[in-house]
Amino acid sequence: MLAASAAVPASAATPAEAGASGLREVLFVGNNWDGTADVIESRGDYARVGRVDVVPDKAERLREIYLNPLKLAFYLGIRETVGEGHDQYVDDMYSTPDGSAVVVSRPSFADVVSIDLATGKVNWRFPVSGFRSDHMAVSPDGKRVAVSASTSNTVHVLDIVTGRELGSFKTGDKPHENVFTDGGRRIWNMSIGEVNNDLDAPWLDWTKGDRRITVADAETFEQVKVIDMRQRLDAFGRKDLSDSVRPVAFTPDESTLYFQVSFFNGFLEYDVAADRITRLKELPKNPETSEDRTDWVNDSRHHGMSMNPQGTKLCVAGTMDDYATVVDRGTLQEGPLVTVSKPYWATVSGDGRHCVVSESGSDRVTAIDFATGRKVASVPVGDHPQRVRLGHVPSGWTGPSAG
Repeated sequence: MLAASAAVPASAATPAEAGASGLREVLFVGNNWDGTADVIESRGDYARVGRVDVVPDKAERLREIYLNPLKLAFYLGIRETVGEGHDQYVDDMYSTPDGSAVVVSRPSFADVVSIDLATGKVNWRFPVSGFRSDHMAVSPDGKRVAVSASTSNTVHVLDIVTGRELGSFKTGDKPHENVFTDGGRRIWNMSIGEVNNDLDAPWLDWTKGDRRITVADAETFEQVKVIDMRQRLDAFGRKDLSDSVRPVAFTPDESTLYFQVSFFNGFLEYDVAADRITRLKELPKNPETSEDRTDWVNDSRHHGMSMNPQGTKLCVAGTMDDYATVVDRGTLQEGPLVTVSKPYWATVSGDGRHCVVSESGSDRVTAIDFATGRKVASVPVGDHPQRVRLGHVPSGWTGPSAG
């Protein structure tokens, strides 16, 4: 069933509300290879508002790494594998509720930091367990942030203002995407397993490790449920598909989950209450895309999903196929294939009208109208944009004074 309506996301605010609170709604764009975050308008023309250096302590971090042989080995390994020959300086980011800081996960530095938006300086730093930080999620009230620690199979939950660890829980191999559900009472984590080797033939899928969805209580951090999509995929008749769950999108009422898996040009639909996969959508292949799976970045073929606030349209980033498209949720019919270069993420504009995708191959952010499926805006950003998140900055802010 399609949801009849959906509330505006907790992080969104109307221009009037933003002005009254002294805040301005924006989109943060993480330029992973630059070590910067561009701050752009959350709707309209998506013009750039300012830019934040998210590695102001780079020299200090590199000194620590080069003095520790084990840290150095992982740092160089991240650069040559998941980083495609580049350092990974920003994976994910969220602003604090008062808009005074942006909290950033930095894979190459294996940490999470809070950057003061007025001064550009580090407020606090939390080193994650292991040697790499990854995707994050913010609670609906904006007060807690969950971050995946890739190499320790752990999710840390932090106070977004102080950086204090509130708790943690264990996951499958290589935790990736995190989502708060049930009003912030649950955290869903999707572990993707090993994606940095070339053992990509379907018959070698078993070598990729323990991949599962872990649902944890966001207060006690106890495991509530484990969902093994291998079993659900087999029952659905798709033993050929990987069970490595990549980006996901919940319906507004959280009754249905849409998810992407490694190597697949499409997505699946999962009924949460019935605990079963109900539909599959295969999207077009780009004939110019190599069929050599070892050529695909980190086992992705498609990576990035979002849903409009009404719960009627999905937006899909066809990463290796160089397009994005809006899909009708009722019929699963895709709209126009909008040409974009290596789209890495998809989110929703502040007014809910557009899907916003990061073009990591051309260093742009592009907006696509949910109603028409057509491109409506495209703006340049920094080197290799990945995550795009809705947030806030102080009214009148144009960048850190010391940035």
